[in-house]
Amino acid sequence: MTQISLHLVKLPCMKIKTITSYNNKLHKAYAYRFKETYNWPFELKVYNEDVDMYDKIPQCKKFVERNKNRHKYTSYEEKNNDYRKDGVRFCYKVYAYTHALMTEEADGLICIDADSVFYKKIDVDWIKKHIHRDDCMMTYLGRPNYSECGFLYFNLNHPNTKEYAVEMQHMYNLDLIYKEEEQHDSYIWDVVRKRFEDRGVKNHNIGDNDTGHVQARSVLGPIYDHTKGNRKLKGKSPEARI
Repeated sequence: MTQISLHLVKLPCMKIKTITSYNNKLHKAYAYRFKETYNWPFELKVYNEDVDMYDKIPQCKKFVERNKNRHKYTSYEEKNNDYRKDGVRFCYKVYAYTHALMTEEADGLICIDADSVFYKKIDVDWIKKHIHRDDCMMTYLGRPNYSECGFLYFNLNHPNTKEYAVEMQHMYNLDLIYKEEEQHDSYIWDVVRKRFEDRGVKNHNIGDNDTGHVQARSVLGPIYDHTKGNRKLKGKSPEARI
């Protein structure tokens, strides 16, 4: 990766977009809450696995076909499932987010899980204060073993952001995720992020680096509820601060 000297300009008015992904089954099960409660003023783009995602991102389909039998498919409805090895289950949002990072015209991109339920409105000023940093490539929720990737923010004006997206897709296009200890997307986002940090790229951690529901304890906690895991069965997290 080429070292790049940063000459960043503060933007008086930022254009921010929100990205999520799901399929028809998951929309019926829980993602409908996302659509019904989404109240942020940023344009929302949905990647639907059952509509045109494979057409937009043929590499995603190829990855799924190559690797669908590597590991038993896991589900949020199952107890004690080993999601950490299920690279296929979590590949869709990686391909969705990285495709958006390479194609969307905006200043900032919010990548957020479809099992989110929105309560308080935010605006560009809130993003500037709490999330966006001019000198950082991305913003994430840090935890001890691997970060919480239910919320990721990317600075599209940073010189390394698109390169990061390319390298993330590279991990999947060449099945390199299977050379890592774990294959779920949180682990892989971290693997690549740390490579960039080793080369001097700065990122913004809004997590508390503790275990459990880090999003609920973060600045995002009073804004929306990430009903991660089997919390989505009830539609609300017991840790929620809303």
